[in-house]
Amino acid sequence: MVCAAYYFDGSLWHVLRQARVEEEVAVGANELWGGEGGDPEEVRMMDAVVQLSFVVQAELARVAAEFDLSVVQARLLGILRDRRPGMLELARHLGLDKSSMTGLVTRAERRGLVRREPSPHDGRAVLVTLTPEGRALTTRCAAAIATSVATLASRLSPQERAVFSDLTSKLLPPAAGPDATATAPLVR
Repeated sequence: MVCAAYYFDGSLWHVLRQARVEEEVAVGANELWGGEGGDPEEVRMMDAVVQLSFVVQAELARVAAEFDLSVVQARLLGILRDRRPGMLELARHLGLDKSSMTGLVTRAERRGLVRREPSPHDGRAVLVTLTPEGRALTTRCAAAIATSVATLASRLSPQERAVFSDLTSKLLPPAAGPDATATAPLVR
């Protein structure tokens, strides 16, 4: 069994691996998760999910940086690929407060990636949409992320990829509201 400790140095996720026997991992994870006599398979699953999330986040950060974007900026562009949301909807998708959302959109607007348009339904609200330059950047960034994820998934057989996709889809929150049928954002 492998136990992983993680830290972030501002640019790269480092995964420090230290071999442990299953009992030590279970005891350490139980202390961490507050359980007693934990199931080693549950600990193994939790460790795998956490490790995978760090690998994926590191890849997203690396790809975003190639395009001079933060991960949050890449997520913003991804959300805008197939919709024109209002600021409140964007804030909900990104988990940001109103002032942070305004700053994020303002910076993207200064770069010529997005524009604000008046809402046809509410004169006080604005919708955010990609500019042609923003759409082109989003397309390139999405392709780079797809390549990165495909490389990561290449160790799986086609059947394993299908099962993995089905299982991970079950872990994601269900889509809700009018955008439930829209394409998933580049990065949530």
